[in-house]
Amino acid sequence: MPETAPRGILLVDKSGGMTSHDVVARARRALGTRKIGHAGTLDPMATGLLVLGVGGATRLLTYIVGLDKTYEATIRLGVSTDSDDADGSVTGRATEHALSAVDRAGIERGVAALTGEIDQIPSTVSAIKVGGKRAYDLARAGEQVELKARRVTVSRFEIGEVRPVDRADAAGALDVDVVVDCTSGTYIRALARDLGADLGVGGHLTALRRTRIGPFDVAEAVTEILPDAALLSDAAVAAAVLGTFAVSADEARDLRHGKRLVGAAERLTGVNPAAIDPDGRLVGIVGRRGDDVKSLMNMAEGA
Repeated sequence: MPETAPRGILLVDKSGGMTSHDVVARARRALGTRKIGHAGTLDPMATGLLVLGVGGATRLLTYIVGLDKTYEATIRLGVSTDSDDADGSVTGRATEHALSAVDRAGIERGVAALTGEIDQIPSTVSAIKVGGKRAYDLARAGEQVELKARRVTVSRFEIGEVRPVDRADAAGALDVDVVVDCTSGTYIRALARDLGADLGVGGHLTALRRTRIGPFDVAEAVTEILPDAALLSDAAVAAAVLGTFAVSADEARDLRHGKRLVGAAERLTGVNPAAIDPDGRLVGIVGRRGDDVKSLMNMAEGA
């Protein structure tokens, strides 16, 4: 790749109706490079923060994809769908009598049960692979899909406005606005499904917006990808996500050549921090090997 090729991290505020791949395709056209990837898929219905790696910075995406995330969402209680969101087909509707028994206190109890460390069964229509095939492909082909529960952590499940749905096809249903902080791999659709099940009325997700991934906020993201888009430097991003391990020019050279930094482990302040040279450039990601420091991933100079 030529030295003039773009390299860095781009924060994008994805609009609804687009796939994450659509966003990557637009970025490739705008920035003139095919070497672009993303850290964490957003469903077409969802909006919000998508982190793109450009050029050599795609190597950092593996360290970003597992970061905690924040979502704003709307859960509709009283209607269930086969995908647990608004893109699916309706599979059940609660009676007005059942919905009349649902109040804010009950919703708060249901939310409390879904907060903390929980075992969550992902939505059937998900990208999880079963026997080498995506669960959503199997489900759409009419096959029975059984997914195993996964341990996730919901550190915040905050209820906002609770309001009746003003639609003839959802009479008596309630829309609940929520904010969720959670570990990577948590399905907000599954939280909507499980909250509705706990209340005995069913539920699904009608809106989803990702507002944060680790230290990155959607307020810093662009809504349109232009050829001159300002990219975050890989060094700044790696330092924000992993912490910094300052190295001398000689140490940077040794790390790039695969050599260990003998006796340097006592200088480490994180598990796998970013090695930054005196010019502020990202050398790579390093880790402890006994008393030494070893490079786990090197960034090519100028790549």
